[in-house]
Amino acid sequence: MPAPKKKRAPRKKATTTKTKKADNVFAFTGNDEGRVRQAAHDCFTNKSAGLDEFGAESLDGTAENSEDASRIIGRTLEALQTLPFFGGNKVVWLKGANFLGDSVTGNSKTTLSALEGLTSLLTQGLPSEVTFILSAPAIDKRRTFYKQLNASAHLETFSKPDTSRDGWERDIMQYVSAEASKRSLRFDREGLEFFTMLIGAETQQVDLELEKLDLYLGQRREVALEDIRQIVSLSRGGVIFEIGNALAKRQLPRVLDLIDHLLYRGETAVGILLGAIVPQVRRLLLAKDLVQRFHIKARSYQAFNSKLASLPREEIAHLPMKKDGTPNAYPIFLASMAAANFRTAELRRGLETCLEANLRLVTTSLSHKVVLNQVVVQLLAGDKRPVST
Repeated sequence: MPAPKKKRAPRKKATTTKTKKADNVFAFTGNDEGRVRQAAHDCFTNKSAGLDEFGAESLDGTAENSEDASRIIGRTLEALQTLPFFGGNKVVWLKGANFLGDSVTGNSKTTLSALEGLTSLLTQGLPSEVTFILSAPAIDKRRTFYKQLNASAHLETFSKPDTSRDGWERDIMQYVSAEASKRSLRFDREGLEFFTMLIGAETQQVDLELEKLDLYLGQRREVALEDIRQIVSLSRGGVIFEIGNALAKRQLPRVLDLIDHLLYRGETAVGILLGAIVPQVRRLLLAKDLVQRFHIKARSYQAFNSKLASLPREEIAHLPMKKDGTPNAYPIFLASMAAANFRTAELRRGLETCLEANLRLVTTSLSHKVVLNQVVVQLLAGDKRPVST
């Protein structure tokens, strides 16, 4: 008889142990430097409440080279290992450390060697009476230092919305609405879109401009379009957007003023033509085509995008595309609401006029201001009544 088979002992399940988050180590990182700085500042203020100048210490983390980075890390280690003379708690904030990312300074052996000491200290654990706060625009995730932070520290990452991704405007609008609500400021839909497109993805600038609006309005809490135009600083991107916005509304004097503004600030005429005028004329023409051929008329972006997504692929292949291969719909949605201000023939002639202007700007000595003014006058000086063709 064959020998009975031996029963195999049941395998023990592998156990994984998670490193407990330290209650006294906090890290804030990300390319949205305004929110990173604010979150770290709030944490420092909270943790250092009631401490004197010896118990609350902040260190500038801006390094010009690897030797500088090594000195900053050394001072940080010294601060973390030196308790106040009279005892008590201590909070150390290393702020704006610019040597932790994938850069020449960050990859230097001098920097990495110094960083090993800080990594070792965090691995061992800080005394309970010492709190460490780190803020940095970037931390290389391949490093042991990052892995230690991720395992044991309370780590928060703040990233700017990707402006190449469709829908980034909605993310910023939500942020603007939330921050405005803290000040009891109220935007209508048009004002919110306008404010967002002027500011872009810079949340730090959002906070600054909301503060200015708050002071300007006084007791009034409703934010009007004219308030935004009067108070909000016009960045280059904001002026570019406003030129396109004014073009869509056929506001000729406003467009001419904005062109003067950019030229005065040193922007090239070709840059204005190709960065502001041509893209908006093209978007208006694309929107006009969609409205005429497929009757796409929507007052909300969600509805517009849904209708656009339902079209056959070959019908939208000519539209500007995002990285994921889907149409960049939001700018066309905005243009669709103003497409009725133009005839199709006007927009086609407008593109031809832009081409001719581009040639004149690069091949002749004509005044650049005059050339740009001629483009917008030819485009906008016609019949302003709503049209359908």
